[in-house]
Amino acid sequence: MEVLCRIYDQFIIFAEVKPASKAKRKQMETDKKPRITQEKRTVEIMIRLYCRKKEKNATLCPECEELLRYAHARLDHCPFGEKKSSCKKCPVHCYKPAMRERMREVMRFSGPRMLFYAPLEAIRHLFS
Repeated sequence: MEVLCRIYDQFIIFAEVKPASKAKRKQMETDKKPRITQEKRTVEIMIRLYCRKKEKNATLCPECEELLRYAHARLDHCPFGEKKSSCKKCPVHCYKPAMRERMREVMRFSGPRMLFYAPLEAIRHLFS
């Protein structure tokens, strides 16, 4: 255990600091990559919206779940990391052609609808 000491207006405050749990460390690693995390969140919203509205499923179907896992894996292994541009403008296409076409279909359907279902994410996606 560590002891944290801070001075607030001439008072010294001691507090015990517990070591971070495995889940907390993972969250802290994720926080270091805000661009990738935001991309993952946006892709997930788009895929869930597509599956719910276009395919009329209450939960993700196996194909959409596979696409989501694939997209997250590609983002985790992106060679550009936090400096990445959008996948459409990227010089390295890391998606398989079939998955790329499926993702294009999802984005073509979900992109305009995100303005109604997730407006903040849509605006962030447009300006990133």
